[in-house]
Amino acid sequence: MLKRPRSARRSRHTAEADELIRLANGLAASSNMTEDRFWQHALELLINEILVSNEEETLNTALDALAKSDNRAWNELADVIESCCETRSFMLDGKEWQALLIAAPLLSWSRYAIPSGPLGREMTQLVRTHLCAHVLASGVKVGLADYLFSPDQLPQGYCNTTQLAEALTELAPRNGTLAFDPGQMPATNQFLSDTRYILAVVAAPKGEALFRWQEDDGSRSEAEAQWRKQGSSALHPLFAGCAFEPLLPLTYFAAWREADQASRAYAIRATVSFLQLALNVEPRQITAAIAPCHSRRLEEYRIGFMLRDSSDVIHGVVWPLLDGEDEQTDCFGQIEAVLRECGIANIVTHEHEFPLDYCDDCGAALYPNADGELMHTETPEEAPEQPRHLH
Repeated sequence: MLKRPRSARRSRHTAEADELIRLANGLAASSNMTEDRFWQHALELLINEILVSNEEETLNTALDALAKSDNRAWNELADVIESCCETRSFMLDGKEWQALLIAAPLLSWSRYAIPSGPLGREMTQLVRTHLCAHVLASGVKVGLADYLFSPDQLPQGYCNTTQLAEALTELAPRNGTLAFDPGQMPATNQFLSDTRYILAVVAAPKGEALFRWQEDDGSRSEAEAQWRKQGSSALHPLFAGCAFEPLLPLTYFAAWREADQASRAYAIRATVSFLQLALNVEPRQITAAIAPCHSRRLEEYRIGFMLRDSSDVIHGVVWPLLDGEDEQTDCFGQIEAVLRECGIANIVTHEHEFPLDYCDDCGAALYPNADGELMHTETPEEAPEQPRHLH
């Protein structure tokens, strides 16, 4: 294959990015569904071409430009890009089928390593059975990944996500399973609290229901309740020595965002449970300090945990800001509510700005104590060996 001159390649990127911006602005300014469909269709055609060409940079260039100029158009473009990554189609028995990449997130914490890697044949079949029984519409076909993914092992970027969706879609017509070689997967960083994902493509004839709650007698809340109950029972052998909580399976990017949202409070609850277990203390013996940490703007809140009457930080949790959150969001209130729910009454809130500091030696985040100092977490010497930092 001949290489294009660098200037021509940049020109192509610019032209395609400019066209994405134009179409996204048109969609953002649209006032009716008929016009919406026109702009969406045009965006889908161009985005799918870019995804097939593996031109991730073009998509990011357009998104970055809109992030600086038009938040509504940015949201429209991001939505269509995600939809193009998640959605495929194929012909089966003379009918067009729609296929959708989904994810089932699982929040977990443990004093030991949280598992990741191949599910195994028996567990893969159990997962498929419970997804079909409680979450998916009747008659759907499922291409399932035989792997429990850590965040480090999820596909990176839109193009890689599309390639995974394609691979699973090819298997969906025969309810196939996609195997992964653990030796070829990125290493999993170990944290006290983290998220795991099961990925699949679900397919149905175009226009028919994909999820249980789309059916006339279905209910999203009932599907979630049954998945949490029955899915937990089925998945329990995977999580020996771990606490875990299944979240409702959703489309890939929506599930990823829901897991990010839910994992913040889950990490606090996990820390309190862990400290009770590891140090044989009650929540009333723990003090928590909350600090807003800034770089050029507010990036995250950090929560330091101390034993009562001590200024040493023994554990820490990061509460990152998510899309749409800023200084005006009542994160202090949300964090305090979770801490109090856990039984912690001694809470110190530092409202002045803290730097986004990390340990020079190991790179770990530094956490606030009650006196307003950012400190390295130090486990009491009498505590058993344990993971020291939360994700």
